[in-house]
Amino acid sequence: MAEISFDDFLAVDIRVGTVVRAEPFPEARKPAIKMWIDFGPEIGERKTSAQVTVHYTPESLIGKQVMAVVNFPPRQIGPFMSEVLVLGCMDPEGGVVLIAPDQAVPNGGRMH
Repeated sequence: MAEISFDDFLAVDIRVGTVVRAEPFPEARKPAIKMWIDFGPEIGERKTSAQVTVHYTPESLIGKQVMAVVNFPPRQIGPFMSEVLVLGCMDPEGGVVLIAPDQAVPNGGRMH
């Protein structure tokens, strides 16, 4: 993988937000969940779709804090416009585990 500069890293705006709404996304090609995430007063609420159905249900995501890239352009995923990219890591079987702070922090806080 190519090295990047610190300025390149700073250009990626990664923020914490709280999932306020989640529902199944049956129209997606691969199993996914639609999420609406509150990123605080500066950014507001943004929506996304994520293939996280191995470890999460829509109900289990409500109230969960997650990390997401908030400055990518919106992306059309079937009939749904995804506005942010939630971050996760693959478990040994390929299921996505979401990245989240290990303590509650204010919504909208930028990753440092």
